[in-house]
Amino acid sequence: MDKLEQSRLKRILTQTRSIALVGASNRPERASYQVMAYLLQHGYQVYPVNPQLAGAIILGQTCVAGLEDLDQPVQLVNVFRRGEFASDIALEAIEHEAQCLWLQEGIRNADAAESAAEAELEYVEDLCIKTVHRQLCGG
Repeated sequence: MDKLEQSRLKRILTQTRSIALVGASNRPERASYQVMAYLLQHGYQVYPVNPQLAGAIILGQTCVAGLEDLDQPVQLVNVFRRGEFASDIALEAIEHEAQCLWLQEGIRNADAAESAAEAELEYVEDLCIKTVHRQLCGG
């Protein structure tokens, strides 16, 4: 990753305070659970999103079924779903007026990237937010 991209990602991470984590899990062995715990420990407000776990408490936060169920806006939507779901999630993030769509490591979607670009939404794909935060923000 070049210096310009590092600078962009660091800016996103330092300006973000609220994150919707789509594909949240209540199982500690899952990456989404570990990333959520890390983000909470580093001062972010994280809202778990998973229709199968709606109403459950994950790391002290009440899980909602979808972005439309959040009572407040979020700045960043972090996605732990397979790539084929990313384009729909991108549209929901745009509708929810998020500022960034971040697809976790291993997740790519050209339609999501295109939708984000058209909406002038920051877009990151195929990177782990926890790993990037550790590298750039000293977590």
